[in-house]
Amino acid sequence: MKTSLTVFATTRWTLVRHATGHSAEGQAALSELCAAYYEPVVAFLRRSGSAADAARETAHEFFEVILEKPALGGAEPGRGRFRSYLLGALKHHLSHRREHNARQKRGGGVENVALAAGTDTSPGIDPGDQQTLPPDREFDRQWALHVLRRATAALAAEWAAAGRAAEFALLQPFIAGDPDHGDIALLAEQQAQSAATLRKTLSRLRQAFRQKVKAEIAPTLDVGNDANDEMRELLQALTP
Repeated sequence: MKTSLTVFATTRWTLVRHATGHSAEGQAALSELCAAYYEPVVAFLRRSGSAADAARETAHEFFEVILEKPALGGAEPGRGRFRSYLLGALKHHLSHRREHNARQKRGGGVENVALAAGTDTSPGIDPGDQQTLPPDREFDRQWALHVLRRATAALAAEWAAAGRAAEFALLQPFIAGDPDHGDIALLAEQQAQSAATLRKTLSRLRQAFRQKVKAEIAPTLDVGNDANDEMRELLQALTP
């Protein structure tokens, strides 16, 4: 069954942008969005040079600031995607923190180690590894992986509720790509089904998965933004 995206006419990101003051509705929507982006933020901080514990500590601090004061000075929530806003807000937060640390050092206060190498416009990467992605791309990659994990979990739960958990487990490896020649025929033989029937089931499963991905993406967009564009960026983020 296809999921209509009309249920997202008012998205969580739209609720956040149009919330006045600290409305309970806007705060709840923002809290849900932030929870979904914790790992991408940590990945950005790690790729920018922070150690694992420091990255998680900074991520907690950042989200506390976001939830308390969403505007974050120069990172006003604008039209478009929550993902773009959040990355801009994170860079603004790190820049402000570096300035604060520099003032503390000049003023004879306690010296703090900078949390990220590089600058906002040219963030550093982990030294010594030329194969790692830049922080911005790693942020997007982690976002894409998170979306796919949530979509897969939602679809698995749906099939389990219908008593088809075992069938989903068999077909899950083929959702994202075409199976190798003969794989479907072999699986059909093992399951005592026709290959044609199994291919139709897999096709329906892929369509349902695409709808689940859209359902994960849509709440992070502003009204009027096309989820298909964001899906294309999701696929690009996963391309090496």
